[in-house]
Amino acid sequence: MKKLLVTGATGKLGSKVVEALLRSVPAGSLAVSVRNPESAAKLRALGVDVRHGDFDEPATLDAAFAGIDRMLIISTDGDTDTRIRQHTNAVEAAARAGVGFIAYTSVANAADSKLFLAKPHQATEVAIRATGIPYSFLRNNWYFENELSSIQGVQAGAPWVTSAGTGKVGSALRQEYAEAAAVVLAGEGHDHTTYELSGKLLSQEELAAAVSVVLGREVPVVHVDDDAYADIMKNAGVPDFVIPILVGIQQGIREGSLEVESGDFEKLLGRPLAPIHEALRQLV
Repeated sequence: MKKLLVTGATGKLGSKVVEALLRSVPAGSLAVSVRNPESAAKLRALGVDVRHGDFDEPATLDAAFAGIDRMLIISTDGDTDTRIRQHTNAVEAAARAGVGFIAYTSVANAADSKLFLAKPHQATEVAIRATGIPYSFLRNNWYFENELSSIQGVQAGAPWVTSAGTGKVGSALRQEYAEAAAVVLAGEGHDHTTYELSGKLLSQEELAAAVSVVLGREVPVVHVDDDAYADIMKNAGVPDFVIPILVGIQQGIREGSLEVESGDFEKLLGRPLAPIHEALRQLV
């Protein structure tokens, strides 16, 4: 029985990957690497092998990754330098531990992307390839959950504000990204693969129109430039350090960085993605 491991297993995506895996593999074949093992007490109670692994402490990763056949590295949060350092530590530890396969959650069109968020993913994909270990890059596009704050704003009476212009994103639910990752980690035939996990391409106007249908109310769309968008976010109480990130994402969408068409999602899941109105209803 192959031993599988998921990093960041108590996070928003990681917890859903683990749930999906437990529907298809025995708990005893699954390990998780987490910074705080106490946060995974429920998984331990289910029979999952809970290990302490901190991407900022490489020594902990040697023990966390020992005896693992196949692993999923879930990308971390933080600034570019932090993420590159943490991901590199994880990849190097996987190589030292003799891990046989690495799946990694990357970003849409990572190798060629101009999106400012792409740099850590580009560096990590290069690092994984350099190990010679069979890999699968799961290039996640856009989560419907990213729109929650906009939806909540609309529910409170605000318009749908964007500086993304006519740019489109390939939206899907976090649950669907998690299920695709579980399929790759637990399955066979995914060595040296790259999957562009992109849902139906939608502009901000199309997203707002779908939200309008789900909420049963008109959702006006207000197009602004990046400076005005930043001011609106500041006035909405968004922390200062987050604002450049949000503006950069809007800019990337406007420039087409997430406009990637692909059937890889459906191929992995063996079914269509949730239709947009159904996906949004789940969030609302």
